[in-house]
Amino acid sequence: MSRVGSRARTTIELGDSLERVLGGKSARALESALGLSTVGDLLRHYPRRYAERGELTDIAGLELGEHVTVLARVDRVSGRKYRGNPGARRGGHILEIVITDGHRSLTCAFFNQQWRERDLRPGRTGLFAGKVSSFRGKLQLTHPEYQLLESDGDLSRLEEFAGALLPVYPAAQGLPSWSIARCVRQVLDTWDGLDDPMPEELRERLGVDRLDGALRRIHRPDGWADVEAARKRLKWDEALAVQLVLAQRKHWAVHRPAPACPPRPGGLLDAFDARLPFRLTDGQREVGAAIEADLSGAHPMNRLLQGEVGSGKTVVALRAMLQVIDAGRQAAMLAPTEVLAAQHARSLRELLGDLGRAGELDAAEQATKVVLLTGSMSTAARRQALLDIASGAAGIAVGTHALIQDRVSFADLGMVVVDEQHRFGVEQRDALRARAGEDASPHVLVMTATPIPRTVAMTVYGDLEVSALRELPAGRSPIHTAVVPAGEKPGWLERAWQRIREEVAAGHQAYVVCPRIGDSAGEEDSGDEPAEAEAGRRPPLAVQEVAPMLESGPLAGLRVDVLHGRLSPDGKDAVMRAFATGEVDVLVATTVVEVGVNVPNATVMVIMDAERFGVSQLHQLRGRVGRGDAPGLCLLVTDMPEGTASRDRLDAVAATLDGFELARLDLEMRREGDILGAAQSGRRSGLRMLSLLRDEDVIAAARTVAQEIVGEDPYFATYTGLARMVTELVDPEGAEYLEKT
Repeated sequence: MSRVGSRARTTIELGDSLERVLGGKSARALESALGLSTVGDLLRHYPRRYAERGELTDIAGLELGEHVTVLARVDRVSGRKYRGNPGARRGGHILEIVITDGHRSLTCAFFNQQWRERDLRPGRTGLFAGKVSSFRGKLQLTHPEYQLLESDGDLSRLEEFAGALLPVYPAAQGLPSWSIARCVRQVLDTWDGLDDPMPEELRERLGVDRLDGALRRIHRPDGWADVEAARKRLKWDEALAVQLVLAQRKHWAVHRPAPACPPRPGGLLDAFDARLPFRLTDGQREVGAAIEADLSGAHPMNRLLQGEVGSGKTVVALRAMLQVIDAGRQAAMLAPTEVLAAQHARSLRELLGDLGRAGELDAAEQATKVVLLTGSMSTAARRQALLDIASGAAGIAVGTHALIQDRVSFADLGMVVVDEQHRFGVEQRDALRARAGEDASPHVLVMTATPIPRTVAMTVYGDLEVSALRELPAGRSPIHTAVVPAGEKPGWLERAWQRIREEVAAGHQAYVVCPRIGDSAGEEDSGDEPAEAEAGRRPPLAVQEVAPMLESGPLAGLRVDVLHGRLSPDGKDAVMRAFATGEVDVLVATTVVEVGVNVPNATVMVIMDAERFGVSQLHQLRGRVGRGDAPGLCLLVTDMPEGTASRDRLDAVAATLDGFELARLDLEMRREGDILGAAQSGRRSGLRMLSLLRDEDVIAAARTVAQEIVGEDPYFATYTGLARMVTELVDPEGAEYLEKT
């Protein structure tokens, strides 16, 4: 395979500052609004979609808070005066322009700008850009920017669009799509191309275009054939860059030694299995056998265990930890919150019984010890936990990020279990791994209750072996989920509170989940009229606001308590113990109850402002009910109007309990960068073209090619162009967050 791509004379490099090409004003606007600072950044800011001449944008499914650009026709125009809020501002004039795609409509509101009525006459067509908000249950753009066409289908005023297709870019307030298109045209007019990072032989094998041609066609296509050819090459670049990173990591991982932990007959694991009061599911036994084989080897296990809420992942993890303890080593379990860490420590002790009480009078003969280590423990308790871990007295250490601090020293760490791994950064996981010593890696098992589609597993967890638990243990009760449209039907919310009272009267308990804790100042709702700048949404509902409202209102007389992250560790533990023992009827909480909390008597959950949570998070939350003999009920309360993407998402969650189906839905609705963890890294994702939902074939093929290249040349010494592509698309720090262990 030829390693050197063809060369072209280049006057402008992808790494050059945009200020050099566009001037200071445009460059500053692109950087401040979109974080685009180089020529490469701008050329890889691909159109989100394309509008054809005369074809209006589908308005249905717009997302509140999203900055959109729509090609639409002015349907009707009206104006009215309004009175200002007392003590806030004087009244004024609102010009309301209703635009349509022929099926649905969207209102554009302008304050004190009656003169715009001369331009925005019924029948005119144009591009309208702004942030989607809601006012009185209807979607609205407030003070949108717009660029009108001379007449329907006439693009003579939009000279930045060269072809029949209008590229519509991801935009921002003050920087509409057509301004970005103008900047792209200016760069392309002065850019001579680049050295192609992909070897010519590989391009021919894959049937893809040169990169510079693909970049030109994605922005200025002559037709859909140009778009498809460009997308094919750009998707391959992204898929191959990620798979090269993962293949390289996997290659080096197998070269590091790990402590071999073969099973020991008659050991702690056998004693635990003999006492189990239930039969393991077929899935638990199958995954357990695979983990047993991994732990027995001299290379580190790197396995992802995914499974539905309540599928028994904790038992699988505990059995693996006991195998490691039988081999004379320790295991650590890392949890994202103190509530979850304490819950795990409590659950492990309960499962082990006297097998987990080493050092106590009633301990079994070969018992181990489970210790908890969190950042907020008392000095004495923390000192004792550190001593138990360092001496090896503790076979299992459970904790939050406190476990990975430098002062924590393990006697002989053989295995790390990371629960809800997506909550942790790479640096945190690597720090815990390093506790096994410089020359060895502990075995690693990462767990998630969020099912992962195959393409995500290949792309994000490509260096891990993936196991799944799909079978739920016997005895789990059904959960019914319903959307409560409080904005349109306030009576439905009143009925939700009645349902809680009915469940409590029947001897059960309830959760009420809110998006935030509260007590921040300056969060009062705006008045009846929208603010002049935009019709903003009210702040998310808070625990500290909702709890007193319920106590003095619809749930008066019931025992209500709160749980959130600002409580002290002892406070959190006391609240959870009171709820678990039935001393609290209704627990008003944030998402600290999302995972690991197990109260079988809780049968109903009301999730306030449900649209502010992700699909997978909603699925996790409702898994807290229906854990006992009685059926569960989950009510998703929202003010979102019908027809919005947020409302559609909630309806989809209510329609199925299949976490794997919801994971696919989540993938459809979220941008790839969100799924790949860009939010954790604080960076934009390098994946802007590749679809983890639709491009499974490309991802699988790229994985094969990457493994071939890394097997031949793990340092990329003769593939310098591909090494440069990895750096540009994934970047050194971005590459780290793609490794999820």
